Amino acid sequence: MKAADIMTQDIVTIRGSATVAEAVKLMKEKGLRALIVNRCHEEDAYGIVTETDIVYKVTAFGTDPKQVRVCEIMTKPCIVVNPDLAVEYVARLFAQNHIRRAPVIKGELLGIISITDILTKGDFVEQPKTVLLKQKIQQAIEDARAICAEKGNTSSDCAVAWDIVEELQAEAAHQQAEKLEKTAFEDYCEEYPEAVEARMYEV
Repeated sequence: MKAADIMTQDIVTIRGSATVAEAVKLMKEKGLRALIVNRCHEEDAYGIVTETDIVYKVTAFGTDPKQVRVCEIMTKPCIVVNPDLAVEYVARLFAQNHIRRAPVIKGELLGIISITDILTKGDFVEQPKTVLLKQKIQQAIEDARAICAEKGNTSSDCAVAWDIVEELQAEAAHQQAEKLEKTAFEDYCEEYPEAVEARMYEV
C-alpha cells in the first residue's frame, strides 16, 4: 500500500499573504487541521500551516490573528511525500521528523496524507510488514537454493539470487532497527563453500 492509496485528494490551499484569521475561518468551514500554502511561482516550495502553528505561535501569545500573516507562522519548505512511497515509510518519515501530516507531491500537488489516514486507511493491522517481509525472505531463500542447485553454486544466477535475499534481510533489519548479524548466504556458504566464488561475477 502506497501514500497515493490512502492520501486525501480534496486539498484546501491558502495564500501565504492571507491572515491567520482567514486560515482559522477556512479550517473551521472545512473541518481541517492544516492547510497547504500555495507556491508563489513554479520554482517555489509549498508550505503548510497547521492548527498547532496557530495555537503555539499566535493564540499562546494573545496576538491578534487578523494582524498575523500565514507566511509568518507556516513551515516552508515543508516535508513532502512521494505518492509512490510505501505507507510504512511515510509513518517512519513522520516519526523521525515529528510531524502529523504532509502534502503528497510528484511534479504537482496531488493530495495530503496524515497520521489519521495511516491509522484508518492503512493495512498494517491486516498485513503487518514484518510478517510479509519474513515470508518474502523465506521464499527468496528457497528460490536461491533452487537456482543454485540448477545453475551451479558458482554461477552468476546463483549470486544474483542471493543478492536478492540479502537485500530483503537488510531491509528487515533496518525496519526493526537491528544489526544484521549473519545473512542467509553466509549460512549457505557454510554448506557450500564454493558458493563464495559466485560473488566474483560481472553484472
